Amino acid sequence: MQASVIGEQRNLFAARMLAKAGVPSGGRLLEAFSRIRREDFLGPPPWLIASHGGYRNALSNDAECLYDDVLVALDATRGINNGSPSLHALGIHALDPTPGETVVHLGAGTGYYTAILSELVGARGHVIAVEYDTALAERARLCLSAFANVEVVCGNGLEWPRKDADVIYVNFAVDRPAVPWITHLKPGGRLLFPLGVPVFEGKRPGPEYTAMAGYLLVRRHTDGYAARFIESVSFIWGEGVVLADWASHARLRAAFADNWRAVRSLRWGGTPADDEWYSEPDWGLSIHPAGTT
Repeated sequence: MQASVIGEQRNLFAARMLAKAGVPSGGRLLEAFSRIRREDFLGPPPWLIASHGGYRNALSNDAECLYDDVLVALDATRGINNGSPSLHALGIHALDPTPGETVVHLGAGTGYYTAILSELVGARGHVIAVEYDTALAERARLCLSAFANVEVVCGNGLEWPRKDADVIYVNFAVDRPAVPWITHLKPGGRLLFPLGVPVFEGKRPGPEYTAMAGYLLVRRHTDGYAARFIESVSFIWGEGVVLADWASHARLRAAFADNWRAVRSLRWGGTPADDEWYSEPDWGLSIHPAGTT
């Protein structure tokens, strides 16, 4: 298909993904989604599209078929995909990366959404893309080689960032925030990660996904951490993540059965309150705003 046609397809795709996510049209996010070529990060055709718990072949070998709200396999044997564009549009909009900021993208895959983040922070900004899988990290290095403001790291996303960051974007599910995500979040910084519980609790072979999870947005203030769930999600469980005990998962499941939209703050350390939405000794989520009891 001619490049001009694909370019127009990307423009329409960007507008549709933002609209589906409920994100205001126009602006830098629309431009970034319009500019980045998704096919550059997915390898050559034929592509596999996630469908009903499995995969189907893409309808054609033309890149046009990639410009829809579809998940495309990066490693089908392990259930690793380039995820839903509308969901990532929602997440990146909530994080609102601005020119000059430092973004850490954890679980970057081959770097498609890293490239969009790169566009948003611009030449004065910096994006660190961390990918656990060696082969995917190498593919990301190749795919992102033209992006001068991007650094690709093969490593465990639970151990990053190593320095303070403005934005931390996590693309794998966990049952608790990792310590560096909180301690290295700058004042005014934003963190977004899928918090949930796994389907099979690691009791069967194959990829593990969340049984229930929410996209938790955390913003650091001088008096604590504001937090709210922006959407219910389903994500692959993070490789290298050590699952918490069954009892804590049972408590988190019970919390999600309650009003998860009521969460307003994250407690890091300190003393748990009696009415926390979810509570562990070293952290918790509260229905009260940050800085209140």
